[in-house]
Amino acid sequence: MNISNINEPLIKKLLEQYERKQIRQKARYDERKTDIDFINMNREKSKDYYANNKDKKKEQYLKDKEFIKARNQYYYYRKNNKLDFFKDKYVDQVELLKSRNVNV
Repeated sequence: MNISNINEPLIKKLLEQYERKQIRQKARYDERKTDIDFINMNREKSKDYYANNKDKKKEQYLKDKEFIKARNQYYYYRKNNKLDFFKDKYVDQVELLKSRNVNV
């Protein structure tokens, strides 16, 4: 007996159940997305999430600030065909980009 043959009907059944569930959820959302109460509820959730996670986004931005600056400079020099100048002048930024797996 091959295990894959035994599981094929089960796998097929699970996939069909998943597809039906997705279709039901999509239909339910399409039905509710124009409802004023649903829209207001989602707006409130979004406002609460933004208020609760504002500090996290700020910390993430400050942590990645140098990387973003280096990446933008790299793209600028690459666009203007001056990558050699960038690599010579900004050695520390090249190392930062390499540490984050950007092909310089």
